[in-house]
Amino acid sequence: MRHFFILLKHELRMLFISPPTYIAAVLFLSLMGFLYWAILRGMINTPSEVLPTVQFFSIFWIPVFFVVPLLTMRSIAGERSIGTLDTLMTTPTSRVAVILSKFAGAYLFYMLLWVLTIGFPFITQKLYPHAAESGALLDLAPLAGSFLFLATSGMLFISIGIFASSVTRSQLVAGMLSFTTLFVVIIGGQQMANLADAGGELSSWVVATVNYLQIFEHLDDFSRGIIDTRPFFYYASTTFLLLGLSTLVIEAKA
Repeated sequence: MRHFFILLKHELRMLFISPPTYIAAVLFLSLMGFLYWAILRGMINTPSEVLPTVQFFSIFWIPVFFVVPLLTMRSIAGERSIGTLDTLMTTPTSRVAVILSKFAGAYLFYMLLWVLTIGFPFITQKLYPHAAESGALLDLAPLAGSFLFLATSGMLFISIGIFASSVTRSQLVAGMLSFTTLFVVIIGGQQMANLADAGGELSSWVVATVNYLQIFEHLDDFSRGIIDTRPFFYYASTTFLLLGLSTLVIEAKA
């Protein structure tokens, strides 16, 4: 455990001095700030019953596609390419501690970026007090549910990036592999759900399985305050599987 915290401290320090980290942060906050402004402008022009918070977090997948690869592509591939991973493998530190520290560092920074977006409704409330009179901007129930979804799904997304980084020594390849896998998991899952709903002849268990893997369905439930244990099991088990595979990969390549 002591080795884990030492490695985690090192990983966080490397994240905060890495240019891709700041590129990801600037792109993330700029994009999400613009999208939040666009959502508010759209609600002014076309009133909607859907809360702005719910609309804002429903587009979580847009920043995920570039933030996760940028945060994770150098985690193992970068160290393998410059030889520092081989040096680390010769120390008494376990492979599990190495993988967990890299996962935890990227995950904490990922959640930090989302926590910073809480400032958007507060800034709006200060600049435009009349826009927050209804209290919809700071409705805590959908905000808490959406952040719980981001915290649980973020484990899966970051573990995908860590696994992609473990199978190659090229950061570019790791980033592309991470992006492709995230696209398949998020968008592909949604399209599979649409096909399952359209195919009336499919077995009920097939439809239920596809819906179980449908990430947008999980977000909808969380934002409405419906907390089910099945998404937690799905994200946790898949995360542990990918981190376990990552450990085996670096063990085999050591």
